[in-house]
Amino acid sequence: MSTWSQVFLQESNSTINQLLSLFHDYSLALIINILVFVTGISISMMSNKLISDSIIPTLVETIWTIIPIFILLALVVPSLQILYFMEESNPYLTIKVMGHQWYWEYNLADLDISFEAFMYKEEELYMDEYRLLQTDSPLVLPMMKNIRVLITASDVLHCWAVPSLGVKADAVPGRLNQVYFNAVRPSIMYGQCSEICGEQHSFMPIEIETISNKKFLEWCSEY
Repeated sequence: MSTWSQVFLQESNSTINQLLSLFHDYSLALIINILVFVTGISISMMSNKLISDSIIPTLVETIWTIIPIFILLALVVPSLQILYFMEESNPYLTIKVMGHQWYWEYNLADLDISFEAFMYKEEELYMDEYRLLQTDSPLVLPMMKNIRVLITASDVLHCWAVPSLGVKADAVPGRLNQVYFNAVRPSIMYGQCSEICGEQHSFMPIEIETISNKKFLEWCSEY
């Protein structure tokens, strides 16, 4: 989850988000190199009084046409690989998520488990719990398993987003969107509705707890 004075992305807790974070760092490094190069050339041109007014050679034009092509390919290829990886999955478990004003409804159809998750009121929180993020019924999932989430809404547009998993999808009435993820460690993660959906839009937190498969099956049997 986010912490005070945090500048960079949240710590990754899924394979997809690890890839997205690596691509972010890779793209940022490439962009910074381009910025430094262009800035250096611009300063050199402004400070050089012996600027030639002659026609630019064909070789130079060819070079500055070819180099941007390779730069774009260096961005497009890994981006497409991650995009296809995000959609290729053989899910261990499918979860149906429905957004309401202003709470989330979860349905684990394969296990015949269904519940609603409401935000805890501030006066109900303990000292070690988080304001605007804690729910009365967290979504419990097994780690190291491919999870598919089908997302829709019953009334207005919502958005189911969990940054540390690298997933975000609009919840649209009458339409199903899906995301995949694979949590790589036991943890508790938080997200929020990321689509303005009314006066209590800020009060739709998402709480996910990932545990071992054995403990998950025990949780299912006790639910």
